[in-house]
This record gives sequence, C-alpha cells and structure tokens, in this order.
Amino acid sequence: MSTIQLLPLTDVSVECCTPLDSDTLSVEDADLLSSRLKAVADPARLRLVSLVAAHANAEACVCDLTEPLGLSQGTVSHHLKILVEAGIFAREKRGTWAYYSLIPGALGSLSAALLVVGEK
Repeated sequence: MSTIQLLPLTDVSVECCTPLDSDTLSVEDADLLSSRLKAVADPARLRLVSLVAAHANAEACVCDLTEPLGLSQGTVSHHLKILVEAGIFAREKRGTWAYYSLIPGALGSLSAALLVVGEK
C-alpha cells in the first residue's frame, strides 16, 4: 500500500497584479491620439498628407489635390477638414481658394505618442 506524502503548507503571498512601471495615457491624451489616428487611417487622407508634404513649402491648394486623388473637390475638402480638425493641417484662405499645410511637428508628435504607447 502506498502512502501519500503531504507537503507542508507555507504562507506564500502572491500578487495577482503587478504595479505600473510608468505613466499611462490620460483620457485627454488618448482622445487626442485617437482622433489623429482616425484622421490618418483613411487611405485618401494618407495620400493628402503625402501630396501636401511633397508640394513646395509643404502647402497646397484644394485645386492641386483633386486630380491626383481622383476625387471631387467637395470630397477632398471634406477629407482636408478632418485633417485640420485633427490638428495635422493648417488652413489659410487666400481669395476664393483654401491652402493647406502640415502643422510643424504634428506627424512627429503622433509618431512619438505611438512609440511611447508601444514602450508601455
């Protein structure tokens, strides 16, 4: 007949959750990052960022952007409005035309925010 050997019970405290090592995104930062990511998540908007960045002085008129995208002026204007609201483009009205330019550091700050989130 075999005997069962019982191991002595020890008082082992095991934490179920590890403490955070660094700061996390605040609600406001997460909202801002989310809106910018949504703005550039559309293929037409990514192309707009590329097209504007490739123009002289990194600015372009709506009239310069419709043909390369193959979209109507109204559709391009809608996409540009979303990029302006997300803080990626600045808009300047000159006569009847609107010119759009990249806000300095907007894409860099988006990239930096993604790196910080990825490191956490």
